[in-house]
Amino acid sequence: MLERYALSEQAATEREFLPAQVWWKFAPRFNVAAQQYVPSVRVHDGQTEGLMVRWGFIPSWAEGKSLGAPALCTDLQSIERSKVYRMPWLSGQRCILPASGFYAWQLTSANYRQPYFLSLLNRSVFGMAAVWDRSVGEDDDVIESCSVICVPANDLMTGIARGLPGMAAAMPAILRRRDYHTWLHGTPGEAKAALQTYDSKWMQAHAVSPRINSTAADDMGLIQPVH
Repeated sequence: MLERYALSEQAATEREFLPAQVWWKFAPRFNVAAQQYVPSVRVHDGQTEGLMVRWGFIPSWAEGKSLGAPALCTDLQSIERSKVYRMPWLSGQRCILPASGFYAWQLTSANYRQPYFLSLLNRSVFGMAAVWDRSVGEDDDVIESCSVICVPANDLMTGIARGLPGMAAAMPAILRRRDYHTWLHGTPGEAKAALQTYDSKWMQAHAVSPRINSTAADDMGLIQPVH
């Protein structure tokens, strides 16, 4: 699963996704957490746009209120069948969340959760598949929010997250560059085919400081290796 991730700089993100319209403004982040506003790429009137949305899905009918714990992630079965995600999915409300890496935790023999940072080889920015919705609250406040879609974990993720069943079973759906257009513009069937487990041979991981366990920290030191 996905609990925290990191963002690259805005210029590098725009070079990766080339949005036709840009409404976002952000700096590099190293500890993106639930209910924070994050950059996303989606389609509006046939063109891609970059804008900020809240991470933690709120369906349109919820009147701007979260349904319990923040819905950071979902899976393919949920987006096709649940009342929360089904209509946004069928309506093509898909987006891409840019990232430079994400965190996973390993349960050690001492019953300690050791954090790891995972990233892609030779790519400073990549895209995670997500679904979004727009909800209007009682005061006419509009909240656009999203959930990252997860797929079965690869062997790298499984090896790190052993002992933590929920985390070891799934990982964010990392899109291949050639699938960006399909994910944003394709039919639900075509988009579904783009949701693949990313090959671990194109990824790397290393242990990092437990400071990531607090949302208060947000600096480059969080992604540096520890021994």
